[in-house]
Amino acid sequence: MAAAALNNGVYLPKPIIISAALTKQGQRFLSSIAIAPSSEPLLSKFVSSSSKAVTLSTLNHLLSTDTTHPHLSSLALPLYMKITQVPWFSWNSKLVSCVIASLYKQGRIQEAETLVSETISTMCLKERDLVSFYCNLINSVAKVKSKTGFAYAHAHLRELLCTSSSTFVRKRAYESLVGGLCVMGLPYEAENLINEMGQLGLKPSLFEFRSLVEGYGRLGLFRDMLQSVFQMENSGFPLDTISSNMVLSSYGLHGELTEMVNWLQRMKALGISLSIRTYNTVLNSCQTFRLLLQDLKSVPISLNDLILVLGDDEALLVQELAGNQVLDEMMTWNSLESELDLHGMHVSTSYLVMLLWMEELRLRFNDGKYEIPAEMRVVCGIGKHSSIRGDSPVKGMVREILVRARSPLRIDRKNIGCFIAKGKTVVDWLC
Repeated sequence: MAAAALNNGVYLPKPIIISAALTKQGQRFLSSIAIAPSSEPLLSKFVSSSSKAVTLSTLNHLLSTDTTHPHLSSLALPLYMKITQVPWFSWNSKLVSCVIASLYKQGRIQEAETLVSETISTMCLKERDLVSFYCNLINSVAKVKSKTGFAYAHAHLRELLCTSSSTFVRKRAYESLVGGLCVMGLPYEAENLINEMGQLGLKPSLFEFRSLVEGYGRLGLFRDMLQSVFQMENSGFPLDTISSNMVLSSYGLHGELTEMVNWLQRMKALGISLSIRTYNTVLNSCQTFRLLLQDLKSVPISLNDLILVLGDDEALLVQELAGNQVLDEMMTWNSLESELDLHGMHVSTSYLVMLLWMEELRLRFNDGKYEIPAEMRVVCGIGKHSSIRGDSPVKGMVREILVRARSPLRIDRKNIGCFIAKGKTVVDWLC
C-alpha cells in the first residue's frame, strides 16, 4: 500500500489512487495512435514533446479501471518504458505496480513477471523497499481482479512474513494481505489473518477492520459486516464518517435503502458528521433519483417537488440528507461575497445541494438578519478531474438548473468554472 503517516502510533496505509483525467493533448494522442500503422514513432514523439503532467496523466488513464480507451491498454507498457528514459522520471513502486497489474489483466503473464524480476533486482535492494513494492503490487492486482497476479504477490508477501524479523515489514505485509483478500472477495480469509496477527502480538489497525467491513458488505454479508463494526469499536476505533460511508455503500450496492435510512439516523444519533462522500454514496444508490437526472430539462427544481416524485425510501433518504447542516460547510457568507463550492460532488449531490442552496437563500433573504453579500457565486470547476478534462457534467447540470429557474447567475468571464451575480440581483430573483 502507498505509504502514510503514523497516526497515534498506528500505521494507516492509503489506497492506491490512479488519476484517470485525460488532457486534451493526451486525448488527441490516443486518437491518433489508434489508427497509426506503428505506435513506436508516435510514442517517442509524444513523450519527448509533452510535459510530465500530460505524459503521466495519459499513462494513468490507460492504467485506470475506468479508462475510455480499453482497446489501447496494451500501450501502457511501451509508454511506461519510454517515460522511464526521460530526465524528469522518478521511479516509484506504485506506478510500476499498476503497469504490472495491467499486464496481468491482459493475460501477459510472462511480461508481468519479467517486469517484477527487473524491479526487484534493480530497485528493491532493501527489505523495506521490497515490502513496499509487493504491498503496492497486491493492491494493484486485486483492483483489476487478477487471480494469477494476486496469487503471485500473495505468495511473496507470505514469504516475507516468514523470513522477516522487522515489525514494520510484517505489519505492512499483513495490512496489504488483509486489504487485498477483501478486495478479491475473500473476507473470511482476511479475518483469519487478523486473528493470526493477534496470536503473534500484532495489533490490527483501523485499516484492517475497515477492510473487513467493506469486504463483507460488498458481498451482502451484512451480519458479518456489522460484527466487524462491533469488533472495530471494541478494539478502540470508534465508528466514524469513513467507516459509516463504507456501510452505507454496502447497503446501497444491494439496494437496501431502508437500512441506509436507519444507518443515517444512527449516525445522527451518535453525532457522526456527514461528508460529501456520504451524499455521493447515498444519492448514487437511489435509482429513481438518478433516472430523473438523465433529463435535466424536466428534473424538479425545488426540494418539495423532488420529494413528491421519489419512492418512499428514496424520499426518506433525501430528507435525512436535507436535514443535515451540509450548506454550512459548503457555503461562505459575508458582506463582500457568498460562495457555494461544489468541488468533490457528483452530479447527484450537486443537484440536491443546488436545491437546498436556493431554499436557504430564500430563508436568509426573508429573515432580514443576514447582510446581503455584494456578490453571489456558485463554483463548480471546469472538469479538471472529469474523465475528459474540461468536460464537467456538474457544470452542465448547474447551468441547466439556473436557466430553468430563471436565475440571474451567469458564467464568470474571468473564471469559466464559476457562476456569478450581484447579491441584490439574486434577492430580486428569489424574493
